[in-house]
Amino acid sequence: MTHRKYIACLPMTVLIVATTVDQAPAQSFAPPELSAQTKECIACHKDTDHGLYQQWGASKHYGANVGCYECHGADEGDRDGFMHEGFRISVLVTPKDCGRCHTKEAEEFTASHHSKAGRILGSLDNVLAEVVEGNRGMVTPGFPDGVSAAAVNGCWQCHGSEIKVLSNGRLDPATYPNSGIGRINPDGSEGACNACHLRHEFNVAQVRHPDTCGKCHLGPDHPQMEIYNESKHGIAFRSNFAAMNMSSSKWVVGEDYWAAPTCATCHASATKTQPITHDVGARISWNNRPPISVRPEVSDAKLGLPGANMPWQTRRANMQDVCVACHQTQWVENFYVQYDSLIDLYHKKFAEPGLELYKLAKPLIRPVPFGNKIDFVWFEIWHHEGRRLRHGASMMAPDYTHWHGTYEVAKNFYTEYIPELQELAEHAMQSSDEKKKAGGKALQAKLDEVLASSNHRWYLGKMDPAEAAKRKKAKEDFEARYKGK
Repeated sequence: MTHRKYIACLPMTVLIVATTVDQAPAQSFAPPELSAQTKECIACHKDTDHGLYQQWGASKHYGANVGCYECHGADEGDRDGFMHEGFRISVLVTPKDCGRCHTKEAEEFTASHHSKAGRILGSLDNVLAEVVEGNRGMVTPGFPDGVSAAAVNGCWQCHGSEIKVLSNGRLDPATYPNSGIGRINPDGSEGACNACHLRHEFNVAQVRHPDTCGKCHLGPDHPQMEIYNESKHGIAFRSNFAAMNMSSSKWVVGEDYWAAPTCATCHASATKTQPITHDVGARISWNNRPPISVRPEVSDAKLGLPGANMPWQTRRANMQDVCVACHQTQWVENFYVQYDSLIDLYHKKFAEPGLELYKLAKPLIRPVPFGNKIDFVWFEIWHHEGRRLRHGASMMAPDYTHWHGTYEVAKNFYTEYIPELQELAEHAMQSSDEKKKAGGKALQAKLDEVLASSNHRWYLGKMDPAEAAKRKKAKEDFEARYKGK
């Protein structure tokens, strides 16, 4: 009997567990006892896979008589299904599978940016791992022409691979094991619930811990984990871990705990007025991934997500509702003034002129992605340092905002990017190719315009006299204050 048919004919008892005030319960069903299929699975796997068996035994699934076959049973038409000891099963458990019981959670996750992370395949970032860093040296049945081991072991492990099923039902080794959050599954679903909910225990305390998010959200281009650790939030969490009540079924900030927030607190967990959400973008008011930040509903619209209908003001109000569980309204409102101001600074001073200059430079360089020094310089300015300063400000980490952020952006803009652009323009203007010569003139004209602006004329030694006088006075005051100390 196939998995779905088996589930349908079981006598069910609905488990209703309220997780917060006014929150609809998760759709959960409890068979009266372990199924015969699961009992057969256990007979072998408790010895051959003792760790998995013990993890499952400590889970709420075990207590609800939900076992191996309820999750891993496959239908006849399932592409990744194969016969094993008389049962058709699948190694993969996808959001579509989890959604048979956890309907609301699966729907929210499927509507999120997280679930679309696997669509990075073929992007500029993936060109780095597949071409610049890698080659086609990893040959597998699913990739007879080879694939880059850098992409397989790097990008795909966070973003998710496109699972390839071999003729015998086995999964191609280039695409599995993989728990990337945007994994593209054979059943048409996107995502992997076990990217966050580590199987087979699915411990709620584990998924609420910042380290869970830190598997992917760290490093030079999106160091949210390092940023969190530097922030007062991270300091408070480490200092007060014992008071966090992490294993509580009902985990409402300001009610069940108040010592510190975790990533889950701010982006997913319940408040006194909001239910849990599995769309972590529902409380984010800036998408800081692109060279120029955009409102999240704009990026949701590009992916055809329902979040296109949720304006950033609503998302910000959702996050502010989390903040006021611990902070005063004035504190929260003023924080957002600071954050928005830094976004505006980055946009006006570096990102917008930088992007315009790069577009003018493109016709003058080799038409090969990352085939020119300036490709790397501009990429790191927005993709690494620019993201760091924006993320740092969003999570209140001053060192990442400044020294790893604005300082690095400014240093590379003035000492790497501008000199490269100037050299390109000069070289092009000396070309016998009239088209290149015109392109060089256009680039030089834009450079002159940018550097003559109020944001950059200091670089030419042409700071506004009033501003120069203020800087001189500040320097004198500083020296007088600390003279002899």
